[in-house]
Amino acid sequence: MAELAYSGVIQITAAYFLDLIVGDPQWNYHPVRLIGRCIYGMEFILRRFRIPERIAGILLAVIIVACTYFVVSVLMTIANRWGSLYGLIAGTFIIYFTISIRSLAGEAKKVMMFLEKGDLIGARKALSQIVGRDTASLNEEQVIRACVETVAENSVDGILSPLFYAFLGGPAGAMAYKAVNTLDSMVGHKDEKYLWLGWASARLDDAANYIPARISAILIPAASFLCGCSFRMSLRIAIRDGRKHQSPNSGIPEAAIAGSMGVQLGGQSTYQGEVIQKPFLGENKNQLSVKSIRTVITILYVTSAFMLVSGIGITTYLKYFPGILQNH
Repeated sequence: MAELAYSGVIQITAAYFLDLIVGDPQWNYHPVRLIGRCIYGMEFILRRFRIPERIAGILLAVIIVACTYFVVSVLMTIANRWGSLYGLIAGTFIIYFTISIRSLAGEAKKVMMFLEKGDLIGARKALSQIVGRDTASLNEEQVIRACVETVAENSVDGILSPLFYAFLGGPAGAMAYKAVNTLDSMVGHKDEKYLWLGWASARLDDAANYIPARISAILIPAASFLCGCSFRMSLRIAIRDGRKHQSPNSGIPEAAIAGSMGVQLGGQSTYQGEVIQKPFLGENKNQLSVKSIRTVITILYVTSAFMLVSGIGITTYLKYFPGILQNH
């Protein structure tokens, strides 16, 4: 058991630093893209059977997540049979494909650099790569707000949740979570096409992110303190405003970030021409500025490091020390 824990910690730590150095690779055979193709194919097959869409949606979610977990488990079994080093390398790369710290920070930095140059059009285009809202008519403050919100929200499903499930279930657990997240992004919409087919995927994604989102309510304030922001306000606003959001999870990291910087997030946004009024999170004590993007990126990195260190600490305690106590 101790050897397994030691291997898992090395895999996750190596994957974490590999992502910091290299970032998420953009290539056609990326595992998440392969999962996406499987989702498209399975959706096509299920629709051909003309079964009730909610049942089809449940089948879609179960099949994709179960198959992802099974395939990765088989790959890890084969790699470990070749040798522990092969298993270590395979696990490292699988987990690496599930986290996106450098890429998320990099996309936010692109927006920031365009704004620093005074290129609002370029900033809007860069922002459109990481948000679902319409960006063509956003002013500078709205661009900054959208960028800060998406970094905060994606700190959970792009970093904290994959690391959480990597510590909990190894490479197969991390990739199964990524399958859940990909299902939600592809079919978990409330439009006419996916209202019922995507229902199960959306609910499964909510459940999968439930604990990591609440972990963010602790880690983000702690990271904010190290970054020169307010721990107390971050924690208070996360608790006070985190549940205002329509999503049971997204509002928590956004509220924590809003509180840490003393800014207000939320408000009016436009999606495919439809104006959506989101609840306000935080207090409008400070004005959003380009510096706000730089600050949220720094908090993102520190939060991810806290998650890694916390996971290693808890894993070490649960796996090693009980065995040591039993030996005595």
